[in-house]
Amino acid sequence: MPYSELVGHEKQIETLKRALARNRMHHAYIFLGPEGVGKKTVALSLAMAIHCLERQDDFCGTCPNCVRIRNSNHPDVRLIRPEPGKKDISIQQIRDLERELNLRPFCGKKKIALLDPASLMNIAAQSALLKTLEEPPRDSLVILITTSTGELLPTLISRCLRLSFSSLPSSLVMKFLVEQKGIGPKDAEVLAAVSQGCPGKAISSAIEDFAEKRQAWIQKVSSLQAGDFKTVIELADDVSDDRDESLLFLEWMEGWLRDVLLHRVTESLQGICNFDKADEIRKFAERYSLDGILFLRSKALKTATAIRQNVNRRIALENLLCQVVRVQ
Repeated sequence: MPYSELVGHEKQIETLKRALARNRMHHAYIFLGPEGVGKKTVALSLAMAIHCLERQDDFCGTCPNCVRIRNSNHPDVRLIRPEPGKKDISIQQIRDLERELNLRPFCGKKKIALLDPASLMNIAAQSALLKTLEEPPRDSLVILITTSTGELLPTLISRCLRLSFSSLPSSLVMKFLVEQKGIGPKDAEVLAAVSQGCPGKAISSAIEDFAEKRQAWIQKVSSLQAGDFKTVIELADDVSDDRDESLLFLEWMEGWLRDVLLHRVTESLQGICNFDKADEIRKFAERYSLDGILFLRSKALKTATAIRQNVNRRIALENLLCQVVRVQ
């Protein structure tokens, strides 16, 4: 997929294209932005642009190098993530990467490493990577992909050039879902809204039957409003087994509470993401005070951060859901 076919992020893409054209690429970048907004897609596109055999103003997306990068089997482009069964990116993975970056490119112009999510590097791994970034190997490029820099060492951040990616307009996400993913306009409108401007999140939601999950979550959270502590256990059971499922639920809950807060403050439904659930939004807003809604939203965000840092998911979620029952 050439740059011209990517969704949004024109400013960031132009910055990278200009640096590449002038041979002024930085040795390390941080791509910072919400989950699913397109950071990894842009990073892989940059790798294709660097290695493309047919590139003129744009990379082709179809030459052998572009195809191998898209299929994750190019020898000079590595995607670093936790190994199967592991929770973090280990120091051994970074040491292996360091040795690889010091080798000459096998069939391209640069050795490229994408760490996604970079926030899952443990402290030892970050320290090892810092040494590499302080004396970067020739013809190497490292891209740290993350939703937050809070878990990264300040010294590591200082060695990287930061590119921030913002959520896209819902209309742009909807157009992408309809034209490129073949999703019906009605479903695309809902997915674009609840994904809060993140195309990747919208695609994942469509694949994972998000509409059914969202309906079940709304019903159960509504039961919590009525003081049903039994639902605390049931809902925590449902969403705590899998880390990604826990984070998906918390992302939905944060967005739901954003809508509730917006309606509570403006007494309007304009601008809410869950626009097809207006009645439920109104009832939720009537149940809680403004301070209560702000507290619950903050608690949901903190719970997501804690789960990313590998706390006990079940306990963290039960604690949050108990607050939904107790808070006024």
